[in-house]
Amino acid sequence: MESQARGGTRWRRFGLVMVPSVAATAAIGVALAQGALAASLSISGQEFKVHVDRLVGEGFAQYGTVIAPSGEGHVAAAVSAFDHADLYNLCQSVVVPVPLFGDVTLVINAGSDEENPAEADNLFIDVAQLDADATFSNVNIGVDTADVSGGAPSDWYHGAPGTFAQNADSVVLTDVEQTAWATTAGTFKLSDLSLRLYNGGHECF
Repeated sequence: MESQARGGTRWRRFGLVMVPSVAATAAIGVALAQGALAASLSISGQEFKVHVDRLVGEGFAQYGTVIAPSGEGHVAAAVSAFDHADLYNLCQSVVVPVPLFGDVTLVINAGSDEENPAEADNLFIDVAQLDADATFSNVNIGVDTADVSGGAPSDWYHGAPGTFAQNADSVVLTDVEQTAWATTAGTFKLSDLSLRLYNGGHECF
């Protein structure tokens, strides 16, 4: 895997397509890092990967739902919801196929300083796959989705009443490897934000 090469005809062509969107993404990222902008972000129709060394969450709930990513029809997803989450050494990556060029990977890193993790409030993640070590505090498994407390479903993200859910006062996830369809948050503070583009596949895991 090779990192982005600066200059060259192919990268100039790529830049004509990607620079406006990348510039907008970077501007949003800077605003988030400064805590100045509430985030309501999603990626439709394409899965992305997230790796976190450690996630410490308060007010946790998890339940099933059905979503409709663009071009994918309806698919099942597990919603992980947190009232608040601290994310240590966050890496997020998505591979973007570029016509006539090939794959380009957008990688965002944040929260690399142990004293300044990335932080999210009212965080909802549509999860396709998750691997981690988990420790739950005061966990309830098998509760009605309509009655979960902590990380309560919003009007946008909700499960059907009478369906299976679990919740906990808090959760610690370590060595997280997650594939997701979408992420939304009331606020998302990305400390030590770094955004990079790489030629080819350069995912977080």
